[in-house]
Formats: sequence, C-alpha cells, structure tokens
Amino acid sequence: MEQEGPISYARTFVRMLPALLLAGGACYDYLTPSEFTAAPFFTAAPLVAAPLYSRRGTILMGIATILVVIAIHIRLGVVFDVDAVTELATVVTVSVLAVLINLLVRRGREELASQREIAEAAQRAVLPEPAERIGGFAIAARYEAAQAGAFIGGDLYAVQDTPHGVRLVVGDVRGKGMGAVAAVAVVIGAFREAAEQEATLEAVAQRLERALAREGTRRAGLEAVEGFATAILAELPHGDGTVRIVNRGHPSPLLLYPDGTVRTLQAREPALPLGLGELGSWPDRAEESEFRSGATLLLYTDGLSEARDAHGRFFDPADRLAGRVFHDPAVLLATLAQEVRRHTGNATTDDMALLAVRRPRSSAAVSDRM
Repeated sequence: MEQEGPISYARTFVRMLPALLLAGGACYDYLTPSEFTAAPFFTAAPLVAAPLYSRRGTILMGIATILVVIAIHIRLGVVFDVDAVTELATVVTVSVLAVLINLLVRRGREELASQREIAEAAQRAVLPEPAERIGGFAIAARYEAAQAGAFIGGDLYAVQDTPHGVRLVVGDVRGKGMGAVAAVAVVIGAFREAAEQEATLEAVAQRLERALAREGTRRAGLEAVEGFATAILAELPHGDGTVRIVNRGHPSPLLLYPDGTVRTLQAREPALPLGLGELGSWPDRAEESEFRSGATLLLYTDGLSEARDAHGRFFDPADRLAGRVFHDPAVLLATLAQEVRRHTGNATTDDMALLAVRRPRSSAAVSDRM
C-alpha cells in the first residue's frame, strides 16, 4: 500500500510523456532562434505514444505532431526551406512507423492475453480451487508463482471428502516446466482415486509412490532417474478431533490454536519423498495429533519456509504466526503471501502452495466459555 502513490504518479507521468514531449518541442522552437530545431522532441512523441496509447490515440498524436511542426514553420516563415521540409518529412515518416509499431504491440498483447487465458485454464484444470467448506471444515488454498505472469508449476494441493474423512495432500514436484506440471497431474489424479478407495492414509501414500514411479519410467534421461516429489498427506476423520499425518520429505505442517499457540507437527520418523522408494523401503506410519475445536492446520511448500530476505534469512512461518489468531483460513493465507513478498522484497525464487483447514468451534466449546 505504501508504494501505490509513487507508482500511480509514475504511471500518470509516463502516459503524459508524449504530450509533454510535443509541448516541450513547441516551446523550444518558439523560444529559440530559427537555426535551432526541436526535431528530436517531435520524432520522440509519436514513438513513445505507440506502446502506450490505442491505435486511435497514436494516430491522433502523430497528426498533432505534424500540425504543430507545420504551424511552427509557418510562424518562422521557413515552410519551404530544405531543413524545414526534411524535418516535416521525418516527423511524418516517424508517425507512420509509430502506428505500425502500435499495431505490432497490440497484436503481441493479444497473443500474451490468449496465452495467459490458456495458462489460467490449465491451472484450474490441474489445481481446481477447493470449496470453502468441505466435510464441516473451513478450507482455503492459495498458489503463488515466483515468476510474474506464471500460473502453474511443480507445487500442488488437493482436498477430498471421503468415507474415511477429509483427506488432503500438499506437495512439491522436483523440476520446472511442463514435465513438473505433468507429474503434478499424475500425483493429484492418483490421490483423488486412492483417497476414496484406500482405508488408510499409509495406503494412499503407497499408491502415490507407485503412480509417480510409473510416471518416472516413462520419462527419458535425467527425469527418469531423479523424478520425485515431497508431500504431506493429512486425514481428518469425521467426528474425531484428531489429524493424521504422513510426511514424505516435506516441510512440517503447523497447527495454529485459538489462543495463538503454534505447534510444529514434526515427523518422528522422517521418510524419503515420493518416487524414491527404490533407495530405501520402510512402511509409512501415520502420526496422530489432537486437532482441537477452533484450531487451524496449515500445510505449505518450501516456497514459504525457504523464502530469503536480502541478508539470506529464511522466512519462519511458525515464528511469524506465534501469538496471532486467524478466524478465517483465507485471511491467514493472504497474510502469509503478503508477508513473504515483503520479506523477500518481491524477489521470490520459488513457487509457493498454501493450504489451510480450520475446525469450527463446537457448540459445546462455546457454551463452556460462556
């Protein structure tokens, strides 16, 4: 918010720059002897207008520039001098070029807008926004791309209400580009199927392991050897104030309690990421924790916890959230995203996926407080 004023003034100045150049050129020619010329001002005005204005605005700026030049030449009585004719011809030529440049810029913007629409559609297909309430829990998800204008990458999240409870996954696929996006689609697709069919969270993790391993064998070269994904799987049983967690090499989730206390759900037995099962085999074990009424479960990717400031200091979500209370998961995620941007000076280097789940306060808990 602090930068909105200066940015707004800068944008206004840039929009006015062609008119200022034209006015400055006219004043220069009017106040200086006839042997001095303001041709650089007059040629710059239409060219600067080309990427800033509409086609009509660019044409009008070109016409205005030509008329100002002719008016000045008439006033000075040099309409048919060689230098005056050359200057007018130059301004006319530049004005025509400015219209052509404007046409190319507009076409490029239309193509970019089309690409952005395709990227947004792809993100909605791969990472659909979860409903605000699922299985009685308040849900919020947020995806922040490190690169401006980007929409999809290797981070993922999904929420599903199943006969076994509400199940969630947040993960981070190694790599970038379309290969990572394809792996994200594989993991989410496997999760949605396994979450419905498998009786335990450990079995869901094994299904994701096998799905990602199959995807890796279809890749060539380095990706076939090193493809993997860190992930957190969580299960919120219906009518049970607990949360079960399986951590596959992922940053530990946080539990935010109504009194501002923050608890890190550190895995007692660290496990390898998904897709690296060949390097070591041991059974997944879900670890259970109390998930009190009014508490919020926060899952995130390392784009949050490994965000650095100008001095190389990491962003510590547990420390930042301690002592603070958020009643709305969406507000929590928006606050985190804003603070990460401030921490890094808008220079984040990794995508960030956030997922927050809040257990509403039960009527019994409210009556106890009263």
